[in-house]
Amino acid sequence: MILNINTHPSQIMLMFRYFILAVLLSACKGDGAQKTTEAQEDSIENEAISETKTATKTILFFGDSLTAGYGLEDSSEAFPAIIQSKIDSLELDYEVINSGVSGETTAGGLGRINWVLNQQVDVFVLELGANDGLRGISLTETRANLQAIISTVKEKYPDAIIILAGMQLPPNLGQDYTLEFKTIFTELTETNGLKLIPFLLKDVGGIPELNLADGIHPNVEGQKIVANNVWEILKLVIDKQTKKSL
Repeated sequence: MILNINTHPSQIMLMFRYFILAVLLSACKGDGAQKTTEAQEDSIENEAISETKTATKTILFFGDSLTAGYGLEDSSEAFPAIIQSKIDSLELDYEVINSGVSGETTAGGLGRINWVLNQQVDVFVLELGANDGLRGISLTETRANLQAIISTVKEKYPDAIIILAGMQLPPNLGQDYTLEFKTIFTELTETNGLKLIPFLLKDVGGIPELNLADGIHPNVEGQKIVANNVWEILKLVIDKQTKKSL
């Protein structure tokens, strides 16, 4: 601001006030701009964090005592945890969730499936049915329950890939019953377009040294083999999802 020597004192005072007001407004704008910049930076950072979180895919193992790791001293010895270790070693962005409940039947699984699906699911591994067979539950009921679980997952997460773990029963339950039980898994796989683990306990079931004293549940060494059986199918699914996201 340039003043003329002949300017009246009242005019000088008025101009001075305008000058002060202009300085204050400029300061406010500068502060506002700084706050806007900071807000933008915070927004960008939050978006980056959010993208990082959502980038991690979830593999949910939904099953009974075989999934839960019944009889093991540490849950890290169960096959889902072994799968997580393998995933981590390969630096794959997947998180494994073990939702196995000892003694679970297909009816029990159907009763809790909606609660379990409150979390995001990208790969759903369904391992149920063995307890139905051991209890001699109607195979019509077992099939219907498994189908209902599959349909619920598909409805909630249509893009999720479902892997069905095939199971077989001891021959002492009768040839007709055990054969029909085995076919449930292959038929559900074909009907629903699922991925199938032909037999979860392949190379483990019926081998004493790979099972606990009850002869049913895999021990530590048996769990490692089960993990390999699962990984043979799961790795194909992960490869497919990884390529699709690129």
